[in-house]
Amino acid sequence: MKGFLVTFEGTDGSGKTSIIKSVTSKLDELGYNDKYIVTREPGGNQISEAIRHILLDAKYSEMDPKTEVLLYAAARRQHLVQTILPALAAGKIVLCDRYVDSSLVYQGVGRKIGIEPVVKINDFATDELKPHLTILLDIDPELGLKRIAKHRQDQINRMDQEQLSFYQAIRQAYLKLVANEPDRLKKIDASQPLAQVEAQVWQEFATKILAAD
Repeated sequence: MKGFLVTFEGTDGSGKTSIIKSVTSKLDELGYNDKYIVTREPGGNQISEAIRHILLDAKYSEMDPKTEVLLYAAARRQHLVQTILPALAAGKIVLCDRYVDSSLVYQGVGRKIGIEPVVKINDFATDELKPHLTILLDIDPELGLKRIAKHRQDQINRMDQEQLSFYQAIRQAYLKLVANEPDRLKKIDASQPLAQVEAQVWQEFATKILAAD
């Protein structure tokens, strides 16, 4: 069995955590208990989690956009070599909450650094490793922010403090990525009832990943 990298993307409050839990539950039911790992970005190991703390700490509001994109890339590099690549080499399915696409939209567009510079930085950091499948949980940012306010008010971080227009720009950037890479990126309407979102995500996952296993 070869390994697969599956990433989950979306603006804040899109429900990535719930959907990843749904996918893992189904994998467990099918007997894949020891054939996958769940990880996240930034984070996934000790060094990358330390960088995550810096990136998301609300007290670092003065962080320069280029510093931000470089820190994300640094965390991603360590995550790749220490966590993702060993799992892929072992033939496992890697389920990752965010990856390069997040940097393209949040820093490339949201921070106005530009897509191309962010692509170059992350191609260097990842040796151009792309996911086999990316699930984009698409939602109106206003609804996503309301979800955050309702369900995790005690976990508001530096990236949650932007204006609505910031997240609207992020959403449009994600949709452009889908248009450019429709084979890899699959858009799911995350404003639907959770059961419908779970079913559609699983269909995409099973078709692209389990069928190729």
